[in-house]
Amino acid sequence: MIPAALLKKVRKIEIHTTRLVNDLFGGEYESVFKGQGIEFADVREYVPGDDIRTIDWNVTARSLHPFVKKFVETRELTVIFAVDMSGSQYFGSTDKLKSEIAAEITAILAFSAVKNNDKTGLLIVTDEVEKFIPVKKGRNHALRVIREILGYKPRKKGTQLTGAFEYLYRVQSRTSVIFLISDFMDEGYEKALKILSRKHDVIAVHLHDPLEQEFPKVGLVELVDRETGKTVLVDTASSQFQKKFRRTAEEKQEALEKLFKRLQIDRIDIPANASYIEPLFKFFKSRERK
Repeated sequence: MIPAALLKKVRKIEIHTTRLVNDLFGGEYESVFKGQGIEFADVREYVPGDDIRTIDWNVTARSLHPFVKKFVETRELTVIFAVDMSGSQYFGSTDKLKSEIAAEITAILAFSAVKNNDKTGLLIVTDEVEKFIPVKKGRNHALRVIREILGYKPRKKGTQLTGAFEYLYRVQSRTSVIFLISDFMDEGYEKALKILSRKHDVIAVHLHDPLEQEFPKVGLVELVDRETGKTVLVDTASSQFQKKFRRTAEEKQEALEKLFKRLQIDRIDIPANASYIEPLFKFFKSRERK
């Protein structure tokens, strides 16, 4: 049985994000993510000027008249949400954890997909692939995806994105739109991401908390790594600590920007201390111009 508190959270997100989809993002989604191919629809008699490469020779042989194949654009898309649920996602210096923001962003995108009759699926990753929910149509399925993110209890705390990218490459034979929702606190996944992005339309949703960019000067603090469990005592008022902390954060940010730019992967930057509406809207508008 699903806990009442979890259902209440899901319902609250559903109401909030459905309004955003209807008012802002539904039409933007449809204009950006169009059909990615064509499929056979019917045959008709050949008329002068038709491309002879479209002749259906089996029907032509049976009818003794030339017939050509008719094709239509496939509108239906497959949308996968690959959500990082490692220990660092359960951190938040504002009123929401990064995992909660991930659930809300997934809800907006999932309900936009449902509105356009697209399929949605979910991959949950820590330092291993913990759960995969195959793609399916419908609002109930989208609600299940959101419920899983909100209520899931990860087995592991670390981050290992390479395995997730390799897994998606293996299981998704059809070209899909893949939203990678993570703080990308990992290394060594560049090759796997490059291979995945060649096959699929990959979009990176980068979640980050303000304390990961600028640490307040509050004196001696014992910091705990939520993924490894290690603790360290630091003097946050120290100029050396502050300088090193800022430099590390800036270098990580620059490295991510360069990686996504090199692989031609769109990036949506989501700070935990600000609304995600503007970054999402900006993303849709930039995609429309391409």
